[in-house]
Amino acid sequence: MKVLNLIARLLDYPSDELVVHLDELTNWVAESEDLDKPLRDLLLAFISHYERMDALDWQSEYDGLFERGRAVSLHLFEHIHGESRDRGQAMVDLMNRYRAAGLELNERELPDYLPTYLEFCATQGEAAYGWVHDITHVIALLSARLSKRESPYHLLMDALLQMAGVFVDLTALKEEVANEERDDTPEALDKIWEEEVVSFTGANNCDQSIARPSAAQLRDGQPLTWASSAKDAAQNSAQPVPQE
Repeated sequence: MKVLNLIARLLDYPSDELVVHLDELTNWVAESEDLDKPLRDLLLAFISHYERMDALDWQSEYDGLFERGRAVSLHLFEHIHGESRDRGQAMVDLMNRYRAAGLELNERELPDYLPTYLEFCATQGEAAYGWVHDITHVIALLSARLSKRESPYHLLMDALLQMAGVFVDLTALKEEVANEERDDTPEALDKIWEEEVVSFTGANNCDQSIARPSAAQLRDGQPLTWASSAKDAAQNSAQPVPQE
C-alpha cells in the first residue's frame, strides 16, 4: 500500500525532505502500474502545484489551512465527536486497534491524526480499503470544505475516496457547506477562544453536529527509493508492541 503511505506523507506537514523529493515522487506516480489513471491524475495535479511553490510558502499555507479553526482539521474525531466525552473513548478504542495489530505509536501525535491513520492502514494489506472506507464521510466533508477554500488538498481527499471505492455526490455536499461561516478568520478565532474560556468554567453544551453526506449522496460504488521510505516512516511512528 505504497500509495497510502504517499498520501499520508503529502497530508503531513511539508518537511524539507518532502520538498526535496517531489521530483522523485512525480516520477513514481507517473510510472506506477499500480495506480489507475484517475488516481494518478489526482496525485500528479497535487504534486505539480506544490513543485512550483517555495518551501516556506508551502509551509506557511499549510499552517494557515490546518492549524487555524476546526473545519478542515486532520484529526478525524474532531468531525465525529467534537469535544464530547465520546472523543476520549474513541481515542482509546483506536489506539487499542493499533495495538491489536501489533503496532504502538512512539510519537506524541494523537491516533486520529489522518496521516497517522493512513500509515496504519498501509500496514493492513487488503483490509486497508475497509479502514479507509470507514472514514469516507469525514473525507468527503474535508474534500468539500477544502474545495470551498480553493485548496489543492481536496485532491488528496478525492484520491482517498476513489481508493475506498465510494462514490460521493460532492456537488451536493459542496452546496451544503457553501453557507458555512469560516472558522479561521481572526474574528472567528477570537470568538472560539472566548467561548472556550467560558466553557472551561461551566458546562459544555455546545452542539457538535456537522454536515455529512446523506444516504443519497454516499454510496458504494514499483520500486521507489524515497516513497518506499514512507513504509519505514510508518514503522518508525508505529512500532511493534514488545511481547511479554
